[in-house]
Amino acid sequence: MLERLTQIESRYDDLSQQLADPALVSDQQQYQKITKQHRDLEAVVDSIRDLKRIEHGIRDAKAMASEPDADMRAMAEEELAQLQSELPAVEERIRVLLLPKDPNDDKNVILEIRAGTGGDEASLFAAELFRLYTRFAELHRWRVEVLSMSESGVRGMKEVIAIIEGERVFSQLKYEGGVHRVQRVPQTETQGRVHTSAVTVAVLPEAEDVDVKVEAKDLRIDTFCSSGPGGQSVNTTYSAVRITHLPTGTVVSCQDEKSQIKNREKGMRVLRSRLYEMEMEKQQQALAKERKQMVGTGDRSEKIRTYNFPQNRLTDHRIGLTIHQLSEVMEGKLQPIVDALIVHDQAERLKSDSAAV
Repeated sequence: MLERLTQIESRYDDLSQQLADPALVSDQQQYQKITKQHRDLEAVVDSIRDLKRIEHGIRDAKAMASEPDADMRAMAEEELAQLQSELPAVEERIRVLLLPKDPNDDKNVILEIRAGTGGDEASLFAAELFRLYTRFAELHRWRVEVLSMSESGVRGMKEVIAIIEGERVFSQLKYEGGVHRVQRVPQTETQGRVHTSAVTVAVLPEAEDVDVKVEAKDLRIDTFCSSGPGGQSVNTTYSAVRITHLPTGTVVSCQDEKSQIKNREKGMRVLRSRLYEMEMEKQQQALAKERKQMVGTGDRSEKIRTYNFPQNRLTDHRIGLTIHQLSEVMEGKLQPIVDALIVHDQAERLKSDSAAV
């Protein structure tokens, strides 16, 4: 462990020297690469230096504790107790920071929300859930762009696919994939009975060309007239695009734009991300059984969360978290749940790491 910490600190100092070189700015691609590496190491190096400060202070305090002066000994013992109480938290923080990074954490997200069981009520909640994630994105200053949307007759959403772009989007949203259950009295209910509906959410890291290679020969691209609102130019021109990936049978449709070219570009972004997810799932199936118990597997067959409106209650079933602030969460204040899921995930991985050792 000590050798690894020394290597990290040495690498950080080396990157700092490179960033101080004015010549680096002329190569923007390399400059951004070095800046990112430097930023990624910053938190762990700060913790390493905290650890060194505490360990150095403990050695000095122990030396002072043998002084003949009673006041000096008392002061040394007090400082020693304080430093020893700080040590476990810093060591734990370093262990967490040294956990293997998810290579997808820095990626943008393809968000797919679909109404499940519950008919119109499910489509209404799908629309509210999309609004929740849009508000959450606004709080993080992320950009949300709708790629495809199918509305229901009650102003809900049967399906919506969007891309969310920004800093470390996937790291925050990757735990949202699964079945979201809602319990409330629908507007159409005359006897005040609580109904249960469900919405499925998929969170895919946006794949780039380097992640997934899609060959033109493997694609069938069909064009058709868009449906829904948009005026005559949308509904009478062949602007909508349906892309089929022949080897896997994956189909993506996009009709949000009036331009066929733009719809094709958006469709390819979704297709690459779905193919990337399929490849990642194959790799995850080969991992140890413990990983299946971890938060964030993205299994959409699992009910991950219940939104109970009569009781203003939200329950995340994976970690047993219940809060009675559902109205605030629906306004985009999702961060406390996200933070709790991240902490749980880190604890499970630390446990697995310790077991492996």
